[in-house]
Amino acid sequence: MRIPLTCAEVRSWRDSDAESLALHANNRKIWRNMSDAFPHPYTVADARAFLQSAMARVPESWLAIAVDDQAVGGIGFTPRNDVQRVSAEIGYWLGEAFWGRGIVSEALQAFDEICRSDAPPDEGIRGPVRMEHGFVPGPGKSRVHSGARLRRSAIKDGQVIDHMLYAYVVPEADSQ
Repeated sequence: MRIPLTCAEVRSWRDSDAESLALHANNRKIWRNMSDAFPHPYTVADARAFLQSAMARVPESWLAIAVDDQAVGGIGFTPRNDVQRVSAEIGYWLGEAFWGRGIVSEALQAFDEICRSDAPPDEGIRGPVRMEHGFVPGPGKSRVHSGARLRRSAIKDGQVIDHMLYAYVVPEADSQ
């Protein structure tokens, strides 16, 4: 899969992304804004394990954010289940050298199309109509989603912190 953006692209992960993935993901500032499943330090071995898992997903739901064909970030979703099956948890990160360029905002717009087109219809609704991302407020995240602060509801780096829950509701869903 490949979706061109203005100054980047969202594409399928490749085995050859391991070095670039480890280089850009091995950043404490990124790790501080991610769940504990995102390791720090982030090694090439971590990258290879992640790539194996990401490339095995069907449908493809974890993708690379690439600049000049180098993986510099990631974006993905995990569908919710049961009565929340019209929602999905979305996660993303971007290498620090690429912050402030609007890449994540544009990638999220493209990703919305992917989520909705790949999902089978459920009760006449195609794909998730609500995408949620929760954790600490990272650089640019407040510009991407609306959010709610859940006071002292998470722990990261040995400290109890506020958890931010960001949500994006697909506009077409508002009229259904």
